[in-house]
Amino acid sequence: MEPGGEEIGQFIDRALAEDVGQGDITTNATVPEGTRLKVAMVARQELVVCGCDIAIQVFKRLDPDCTASGLVKDGEKVAAMTVLARIEGDARAILAAERTALNIIQHLSGIATLTRQYVERISGTGAILLDTRKTIPGLRALAKYATRTGGADNHRMRLDDGVLIKDNHIAACASLAEAVRRAKRDVPPSTVVEVECDTLDQVREAAGAGADMILLDNMDRAEMEQAVKIVAGRAKLEASGGITFETIRDKAATGVDFVSVGRMTQSAPAVDIGLDYDA
Repeated sequence: MEPGGEEIGQFIDRALAEDVGQGDITTNATVPEGTRLKVAMVARQELVVCGCDIAIQVFKRLDPDCTASGLVKDGEKVAAMTVLARIEGDARAILAAERTALNIIQHLSGIATLTRQYVERISGTGAILLDTRKTIPGLRALAKYATRTGGADNHRMRLDDGVLIKDNHIAACASLAEAVRRAKRDVPPSTVVEVECDTLDQVREAAGAGADMILLDNMDRAEMEQAVKIVAGRAKLEASGGITFETIRDKAATGVDFVSVGRMTQSAPAVDIGLDYDA
């Protein structure tokens, strides 16, 4: 599901304030007041749609009386030249909202499209694709909505969502096992305690200490297969680090439960969507 309505409204307000400023001086100078305009939002490449309703809300924010209809649902894969939505209303408002609306749907659909490509590559392996916290600040809820739309599961939304003990935590603590012990002692029993491991010795220690989940950081296929044998079902296993289109299927097929990819939210390319005059 999408982030809450209030959260979306606040985001749209910030985005429009950032782009419009005191007003669209180009449009106001060239387009007569009261002019009507009908436009279509068009996919110019194959993509997975995400954020169509949010984009429509941008137009409605500047022209509450506009007529806007989404023609596709988030999560649909569409072909190039598919019309995603039609908007008709005050020309000044539509032109002022155009860039903000397109920026949102292009960015979110870019994340959903890239996510779907990764999901398709691991289909049939039994592994589940996870996102990460590598998101643009202020856009995490939307970015993680986009990964869900593309077919991934969400990892931690925030630092209070789960324990992930990494190398610097271990360095600041007595040992990996002690870090797990302290986490198990101090967080609610339902909280997942995960440990990032760089070596198979750390995997043995984490499993023995009772970690609920173990992140296999930058391990090759052979190391991952060995880690699966070492853990033998005592903890869930997540493959992470250096995951590419070329390597993800091999790593997902090692028997791990999850594969996480930061690139989905950190550097997904925006897709090409345009706003065209609709006669």
